[in-house]
Amino acid sequence: MKAEQQKRLTLSDIARLAGVSKTTASIILNNRGDDFRIKAETRQKVREVAQQYGYRANAYAKALQARKTNVIGMVIPDLTNYGFAQTAKTLERLCRENGLYLVIACSDDNPTQEKVAIERLLDRQVDLLITAPTHTIADYYQDILQHTPLLLLDRYIPNSGIPSITSKDIPSVAMLVENIVRAYQLDEFFYFGGQLSLTPSENRLKGFREGLVQSHLTEQSGWILHKDYQPESGYQMLAETVDRIGRLPKAIFTASYTLLEGVMRYLTEHKLMDKLMSQELHLATFDDHHLLNALPFHIHSIKQNYEIIAQQTFAILKEKLNHQESQSAQVDCEIIWRR
Repeated sequence: MKAEQQKRLTLSDIARLAGVSKTTASIILNNRGDDFRIKAETRQKVREVAQQYGYRANAYAKALQARKTNVIGMVIPDLTNYGFAQTAKTLERLCRENGLYLVIACSDDNPTQEKVAIERLLDRQVDLLITAPTHTIADYYQDILQHTPLLLLDRYIPNSGIPSITSKDIPSVAMLVENIVRAYQLDEFFYFGGQLSLTPSENRLKGFREGLVQSHLTEQSGWILHKDYQPESGYQMLAETVDRIGRLPKAIFTASYTLLEGVMRYLTEHKLMDKLMSQELHLATFDDHHLLNALPFHIHSIKQNYEIIAQQTFAILKEKLNHQESQSAQVDCEIIWRR
């Protein structure tokens, strides 16, 4: 008896212990005993054996038989990224409320890691895959479509035909940059961004440059810096800028909140936070966080609507699962001007 308890029992084990056929045990445990007029005492015996040994039907195996697992795979750069975390949180709730399971993996914005994460999710026979793409070659994602439907989140692959859900970042960045230049009469504005191979990086830089043009501020050599979207990159870009020009810049726009975190850490470690209080340094960022409302100085930001992004993602997800045509979606951003 101990040996039976130490291993996870199968349906065949339950049938054997209850003295019935595997088919009969399956019918009873799927609550269809009445349909097949199975005796009450037989049904009770099978259920008692199943309860005694902690048996649970293998939902995954049953789903595979039905060619449907109800599992959605999602690959995002980093769960500590506020925007992706908020989107994932809402999307998980929507999936759960509709009988789906969201399984999340992280790529660290690394193409190799994204590929590994996707392969592991495909091994789980996910019904649909959502990813924030790190590869720039459409063929890679076209190959995935041979295995499962695919959606792109936050980024898109031009001319791939794969639906994406993104924010309208160009006009909001341009407007915020123009407003900041005019409000503070700036003659200098630096830009700290992520990988230029990613479409959000291209769009946010384009918006930044449009804002400079609209405010009649001519871009100077050395104002634009790029690394990745990790906080350490924000720290390094500010350190390199200070080393190069011998002082703090007058204004910095960070292309993500994670880069802003690195900038703030540099200012804290070098005891330069007072420069924000005196407005010798102006900061602005793409992405917003409620903590920015609690600071004694102003950091203007661009807020993505993560609730709508998740809802749009789920709407397209349902269309795909129902084999319907779907279109890419863009979600408006909001400029948060703090006074």
